[in-house]
Amino acid sequence: MRYVLKQQLLSWEDDFFIRSDHDHDVFFVDGKSLRAGDQLSFQDLTGRELAYVKQKVFARGRTFEIYRNGMIEAVVKEQLFTLQDYHFTVEKPRKKDLEARGDFPGREYTFQRGERVVATVSKTDMKGTDTYGVEIPDGEDDVYILAAAVVIDELASTKRRART
Repeated sequence: MRYVLKQQLLSWEDDFFIRSDHDHDVFFVDGKSLRAGDQLSFQDLTGRELAYVKQKVFARGRTFEIYRNGMIEAVVKEQLFTLQDYHFTVEKPRKKDLEARGDFPGREYTFQRGERVVATVSKTDMKGTDTYGVEIPDGEDDVYILAAAVVIDELASTKRRART
């Protein structure tokens, strides 16, 4: 399925909907700014929480944890001290699960598990300069990948703003 996200709406203090490419709301994201870090709650359209993302405080580099049912599902990390300008990993407890590769400032990248592409993030064919799509094939965990994509967009956007 292909989801559509608008970058201007992806503020950690704002609420927003993630839409299908057929322009239907699919998920609601409740953005909350907390003293000890940022948090996003991913919900279905009835308000049931499917996952939440919380910034890990006192971590080396910016790190976000994805929770499901009160348990850590994964950790999204910006890798520091790499040859690449941007490098992100998504790790499940005790193992690396996904690696994001590509052009993060341009929002053209993939999530890979080993050498297999499991999702594609792209601005191609999107209306508006601040809109991008996330294509996730059947059989993958949509909420998990969308949560990781939102975190990476926030990390890359913060880094871009710091340079200007």
